[in-house]
Amino acid sequence: MKLIRYGEVGIEKPGVLLDDGTRIDVSTFGEEYTETFFGSNGIVRLKDWLNKNLSKCSQVSDKTRLGSPLTRPSKLVCVGLNYAQHAAESGMTIPKEPVLFFKATSAIVGPYDDVIIPKGSRKTDWEVELAFVIGRKASYVSEHEAMKYIAGYLLHNDYSEREYQLEHEGQWVKGKSCDTFAPLGPFMATSDEIEDPHNLNLWLKLNGEIMQQSNTSDFIFGIPKLVSYISQFMTLLPGDIVSTGTPFGVGLGMKPPRYLNHGDVIELGIDGLGSSRQIARDY
Repeated sequence: MKLIRYGEVGIEKPGVLLDDGTRIDVSTFGEEYTETFFGSNGIVRLKDWLNKNLSKCSQVSDKTRLGSPLTRPSKLVCVGLNYAQHAAESGMTIPKEPVLFFKATSAIVGPYDDVIIPKGSRKTDWEVELAFVIGRKASYVSEHEAMKYIAGYLLHNDYSEREYQLEHEGQWVKGKSCDTFAPLGPFMATSDEIEDPHNLNLWLKLNGEIMQQSNTSDFIFGIPKLVSYISQFMTLLPGDIVSTGTPFGVGLGMKPPRYLNHGDVIELGIDGLGSSRQIARDY
């Protein structure tokens, strides 16, 4: 099943994307895609409800804006330097354990919303990433059990302002949390939709030019390790998002570095998780 949310900013409604590409409204199910939904077996309950009520659901125009596939989670945890080639292009050594940082959930927007270059920014960068959603409360989880905690997967562009991230006392969260810096979707695919999240092609284009093209098989730390590791330091709640890092090809790693300008078009995608598109706009 593929979960979507649609409508104008701030008043999105829950929906489902069917296999034939039809978008349907499921607001009469009576629940949003929240911590409560994921933590109360909501995916299974929604599937059962659809089996009985699909014919009664209205269609949603494909011209209607899509928002983030789930409502604002308690946490958006990101993993840095999780692809070997990306660590190399950044001039950093391969980490011995996952590098973690937070991204403010106020940065979350829809998959086709504009990315706003922050006021005074000179180094706004792109990062295509696979993200996953936690399906139940996770604390001190073993790697062996970790995949049971995954509700689904989605596409994330982890926009980063490199000056804020790296030149202001190395505080990554400042360069990661600007408004619009976390477009998610177009949909969240439930875990049964993705056969092997460790073998997915992912790509990103800037103005039609391929900048990033890799496969999640290049992960330094796989998803079981990430779930287990993060859950040793904090409780992951249902609906929380973990973004697994980006492959090589970011602007920071180019010689000379290349960053976003007003009017640039960024397109990205992952096998089985669709594609998104943002246009860079000055603040």
